[in-house]
Amino acid sequence: MERLIEITTVPIEIQMKIKNAKLDYKRSTVDLEISKDQGGLKIHSKPIRLQIDTFEARNSVCPTAMRSIEQAAQKGTQKVYDTMATYARRGDLLLEAKIGEQLISQFAMESQQVNTDFAMQFLPSAVPDISWEDSELSIRYEMDKLNFDWRMNEGKFEFIPGDIEFSVTQQPDVIIKYVGSPLYVPPSSDPNYEPVDVKA
Repeated sequence: MERLIEITTVPIEIQMKIKNAKLDYKRSTVDLEISKDQGGLKIHSKPIRLQIDTFEARNSVCPTAMRSIEQAAQKGTQKVYDTMATYARRGDLLLEAKIGEQLISQFAMESQQVNTDFAMQFLPSAVPDISWEDSELSIRYEMDKLNFDWRMNEGKFEFIPGDIEFSVTQQPDVIIKYVGSPLYVPPSSDPNYEPVDVKA
């Protein structure tokens, strides 16, 4: 007997994608901040200083009022001492005098004498007082400074879990195909019909 039907089955197709789990380490980041301190050159100079004191020199030429009073007082004191010495000497002479000596006239003549002693003097008689301070020179050089400020962040681990993905690429199916010859109704319409002998 001829086979009339052909049945074909189409299986299901499944695609599976697997993504493995992994552990990622994120490195620590470092921030760097740089600042600059400005240096420089500093020079300090102190020139020589000359000090001239002409007080005594000026007083020797034209004394001040105070110095004039002081000099007059010294001269007065010296004059008193000289006068006292003269009177004392004359008193000693009078004590030792002999009768008939003319001491009084001698004293009168001494008092009338003029002092002709003089000395040449250059003015000013005092020299200026001169002093000085040495000069100074100091140089200070400072280089620029760089400051580094490091800021380090901590690293961390990140776990990425695995994944399984299923996808159906072909659906299951059943294909039924008729493979026999055509059926004619009535059968005599078949061009290849052959009558069937039926014997009683």
